[in-house]
Amino acid sequence: MLSISRIVTLLGSILVALSSGTNYIYSAYAPQLGARLRVSHTQLNIIGLAGNMGVYTSGPVWGRIVDRKGPRIPLIGASICLFVGYLGIKQMYDDGIGNDATVSVLHFALLVTCGFMTGLGGNAGLGAAINTTAKSFPSSARATTTGLVLSGFGLSAFWFSLLAHTLFPGNISAFLLILALGTAIPMLIGLFIVKPVPLPPTSLNAQDETTIEGYDPIPSGDTVVFMEESQLASDSEVDAEVDVDSVPLLSHEQEQSSYQVPVLPSAVKSNLPVSLHHEISVGDKDGLPDIHGKGLWLTPDFYLIFTIMGICSGTGLMYINNVGSISQALYAKAHTVYDDVEASKWQATQVSILSLGNFAGRVLIGLISDFAHTRLHLPRAYCLCIVSFLFIISQTSAIIVSSVETLWIATLLLGLAYGSLFGSYPTIMIEWFGLAHFSENWGYVSFSPVLGGNLFSLMFGRNLDTHATLGTRVRSFISLVSRELPSEHQCFDGKACYLGSLQVTLVACIVSLGLSWWAGIRDGQKIKDRNASVRRQNMI
Repeated sequence: MLSISRIVTLLGSILVALSSGTNYIYSAYAPQLGARLRVSHTQLNIIGLAGNMGVYTSGPVWGRIVDRKGPRIPLIGASICLFVGYLGIKQMYDDGIGNDATVSVLHFALLVTCGFMTGLGGNAGLGAAINTTAKSFPSSARATTTGLVLSGFGLSAFWFSLLAHTLFPGNISAFLLILALGTAIPMLIGLFIVKPVPLPPTSLNAQDETTIEGYDPIPSGDTVVFMEESQLASDSEVDAEVDVDSVPLLSHEQEQSSYQVPVLPSAVKSNLPVSLHHEISVGDKDGLPDIHGKGLWLTPDFYLIFTIMGICSGTGLMYINNVGSISQALYAKAHTVYDDVEASKWQATQVSILSLGNFAGRVLIGLISDFAHTRLHLPRAYCLCIVSFLFIISQTSAIIVSSVETLWIATLLLGLAYGSLFGSYPTIMIEWFGLAHFSENWGYVSFSPVLGGNLFSLMFGRNLDTHATLGTRVRSFISLVSRELPSEHQCFDGKACYLGSLQVTLVACIVSLGLSWWAGIRDGQKIKDRNASVRRQNMI
């Protein structure tokens, strides 16, 4: 199974993912952008959320495109959106606002639009990379390979932050130019090397659930129907005009096989009871269910993992978008003389640590998931308990930490938790709902961070702005030496600026832990039901 074409595809997907995760680097330049354009913390959070909105709201659109047309169109779109988005932000940063008190409504709207485009492009690239990888590797290695691709996505912020601070230290304009070029060009390279490599077909023996390469299929609670060629011939008379696009996994013709995965005739499918639509579904090559579209939204399991994702990703996005402001608040609290250069170093350090933790989390959770599934025979959904517990520890640490020198502990834990979240979800999505429409389904789940991220990030921004306003009352007692950051936008109260927000997210993550445990129980029940169904078929 490990061929040169698959290795090339994997490396190309990692390169594309490495250029897709630059939304995580927003905190590295957000405070300086706010200082130069004189915008509040709440407005900065809105710009950051625009990028998040671009990532998560575009998921279903890009997912449908990559499922049906392959990765080329999303990669072209990613290159254009990332280049235009970052170049637009750079231009507005360079122009400044002159003698105006704050940025105009028009310029702020343009900033939000550019932020949205960066998220739009990043998600297009990641969707193409993940979908291609998932279709190119068997179930036994899928969590590990997709975890590697997602780890590249998580490492993106560290890579670009290191590159910019090495070549152009302290130069935000050059930093934004690197982001524009360094994200757009790899997408164009991906056009030539990111191509799906089809897997061998599964065995025709319905009683043998291993593939011809010896890989075990991913367990599922739904019954999958496989039809032999003699049955397929008779069914073709009922529905002779089946669109080949309805089976997107077979749209790539690099490796042909005599085996055919059938499409249920529409006449037959329409006569099935609604309760059987999820049980008698079109199986893909790994024996997975095929739940998508309206059926997905009618499935209670979808709302379970949607809620877990919303809570955990919202917590992560809140911290990621504001870790620069957190480090500045702690630095200002401990130093009566505010050195902007020194504060910026701590800010960049947090972004780098967060990115490394994000990277490590995506790799480790993939290995843990595969080990738990193949060796311990545990449902993969139990990995969500690990994820939720990491979020709880990270929020507790952030509440306890009171100095910028020890903030790295909370940042690293948050990065591990956030990376583990997005490293574990794709494989769980494939097992629960199937691979054929994975990108589309993943896009719908990606709506949840929009809700959680907006709620927690705006709460955090308003909390900071409230304390920043109070801080202006005492600034006459504090000597500030700052090159760029206006004193009226700086909070001097340390962790008191954001403590209330962290307490809210801590409670939310405890709720997520309970839901994750329930998801593991549900996943285990699906496996038991599936095994019982297999035993009944063998007895017949």
